[in-house]
Amino acid sequence: MTMLQADRRRNPYPYTWEIPIGILTGWLLLAGIGIQLGRSLANATAGAGWAWPSGRALYTSLPAVLAGDPTAGLALAGGAASLANLQAWLIVTQLVILAGYTTALVWAGRRWGPGRMKGMASPAEAEEVLGLTRLRRNATLIRPDLHPTTRRGPS
Repeated sequence: MTMLQADRRRNPYPYTWEIPIGILTGWLLLAGIGIQLGRSLANATAGAGWAWPSGRALYTSLPAVLAGDPTAGLALAGGAASLANLQAWLIVTQLVILAGYTTALVWAGRRWGPGRMKGMASPAEAEEVLGLTRLRRNATLIRPDLHPTTRRGPS
């Protein structure tokens, strides 16, 4: 085991409150936007057209939308989505957002988190140390029986 990997096990990054609060804040922001997206998709599929709330209505209309009002904070000319259609679109959009957010968090944790691999060489560095160029350049040292340094004459 290399020193960097041993160091990772003995000296973990201390967990503080900033990272979980940032994750929760990001999820709440996306969940709020997802509710509006689900409502807009429900209204669009019901034939009322695409409508997005403007300004403060983006977040002030959330309780009414969650209570089942598909027109809260919107100025729709035609009809609106039914309660079942609204709930179905809200559930679908929230599940898609949750799956995407979870995937992004897992990827970020593996990439930058405390359990990441440390000390990995770039492809150029690996080629420099282990690649064919170095092997061919040092062939006489690596396999002197196959690549003699001097030509022997007939004996």
